[in-house]
Amino acid sequence: MSARLESNVNELKRVLEEVADRYAPAALSSSLSAEDMVITDAILTSNLNIEIFTIDTGRLHGDTLQLLDAIRRRYRYHVRVFTPDAGAVAQYVAGHGRDAFFSSTELRRECCHIRKVEPLKRALHGKKAWITGLRQENSAGRGTVPRREFDDSYLLLKVNPLAGWSEDDVWEYLRAYSVPYNELYDQGYRSIGCAPCTRPVAIGENIRAGRWWWEQGEGKECGLHARLDGTLVRAKEAA
Repeated sequence: MSARLESNVNELKRVLEEVADRYAPAALSSSLSAEDMVITDAILTSNLNIEIFTIDTGRLHGDTLQLLDAIRRRYRYHVRVFTPDAGAVAQYVAGHGRDAFFSSTELRRECCHIRKVEPLKRALHGKKAWITGLRQENSAGRGTVPRREFDDSYLLLKVNPLAGWSEDDVWEYLRAYSVPYNELYDQGYRSIGCAPCTRPVAIGENIRAGRWWWEQGEGKECGLHARLDGTLVRAKEAA
């Protein structure tokens, strides 16, 4: 284990232990990404009282959903699964079409709101702390990913313990501890969301270039991490 990984692991566990002790009930919202698998492993191997949940949008890759079984086998833990409101999904499909998100950014954001944002609000109800796998490298736009902040949209503490980690840091952890991960990463994916909205990333492209790949410009977000003023916390401060 490298000195950097050892330092990262010690700090990660310290932060998670503090959240579990001081901000219960707390939860990790896992998209089953590489970053979220790092945090999942740290929580479950330390037996911390932190819930782990995911949102099954109804459009995820099969490879992504297979991780739920991998987590059950490896850690004997059942990730809590939230799903979109069936009536809202049916109304969207009837009014616009199942894949209407390809036709406009507005319809794509509406789909994201139904399939992701609304279920997240239900999942975080009653929680005092929300843990995410956001990292500062995840975007080249403006803004910062703080290690912790009060989230004014969900009215709780938001903790991003991997904020300062690099992509290499994440993979060093996964390999060092033999943590299961989404096999789509081995096929060129670097940021994975719903199947229709995600593609592999070409060499030299931004890590999130495969998300909503048909849209132009920056700020391609689903709304999960939007503040009340509409700004996002995912982006990295430009030099």
